[in-house]
Amino acid sequence: MRQFDLTPYRRSTIGFDRLFDMLEASARQNGGDNYPPFNLERIAEDHYRITIAVAGFRRDEIEIVAQQNLLTVKGKKDKDGDQSAYLHLGIATRSFERRFELADFIRVDDARLNDGLLTVDLVREVPEALKPQTIAIKTGAPLAAIETSPADETKAA
Repeated sequence: MRQFDLTPYRRSTIGFDRLFDMLEASARQNGGDNYPPFNLERIAEDHYRITIAVAGFRRDEIEIVAQQNLLTVKGKKDKDGDQSAYLHLGIATRSFERRFELADFIRVDDARLNDGLLTVDLVREVPEALKPQTIAIKTGAPLAAIETSPADETKAA
């Protein structure tokens, strides 16, 4: 994998340290381990879906943990319970851990296991206070400074 030098961008941007750290950490961690394979989909403007191929895993062998800005999906296969003598073992059932960095205000909406595919639905919910607001422009002179009454001054003292 090709390494990118993000130093010039770090010098000319403010407040993007977390993004650059995440990109550098991702480049170091993803050394080619693509198990289990997964898809990322944008279903609608604020709805996303992660689909992970977990053939051979039962629901109780998969754990999904959502923390602030991090989604972790772990699969742990119980090797002791399987006493089969395979002639060919082509379905990989080794333990895994997949991490997904989430943007602010992304939450897990649903998780389902069906036909060997684990689907995790995500939703972005921006609080009303942080959404852009259109400010009405009025005409006329600005309001006079609000004067405090003597009663307010005695409360402050």
